Amino acid sequence: MTGTGGQGVQPMRVTGRADAEQLAAGVLATLADLQAVLEAETGHVRVGRVREGLADERRKAELSASYLQGLEAVKGNAVALARFAPEALQRLREVHAGFSRVVEENQIVLATARAVSESLVKGIAEEMNRQARPQVYAPLGHQPRRPETSQPLVVSKRF
Repeated sequence: MTGTGGQGVQPMRVTGRADAEQLAAGVLATLADLQAVLEAETGHVRVGRVREGLADERRKAELSASYLQGLEAVKGNAVALARFAPEALQRLREVHAGFSRVVEENQIVLATARAVSESLVKGIAEEMNRQARPQVYAPLGHQPRRPETSQPLVVSKRF
């Protein structure tokens, strides 16, 4: 694949069976690498190893860009792929469907991790503010009104 999404290089043009199979094989290889990175990220984040899970962000971005370029080449050559290598095109569809499930699972795990971390930070901030409030009663047995703003919370990125 030689397309770079607008950087002046012409996208790959499929003119025969060999070209069609080469294009499909390249996209499938990129997809397999990207899927492996996503599965590793999902596994790490699922068990709480967020730092390890997000360590391959650069590789994931590179593979995603390469995969999107490959998809554009497949779209641009869809008729030729269907004519010269219909089985490769069907394989691409099947593998892409499986990849979609991996992406969905990854997004669910990341959203859950984000919600848990937000909940933890909010809980810590509330507990710190509760401890900072005076524990006395005002006249007529009511607690004094607490300040509307909370105190700043400092979080260290070191674990």
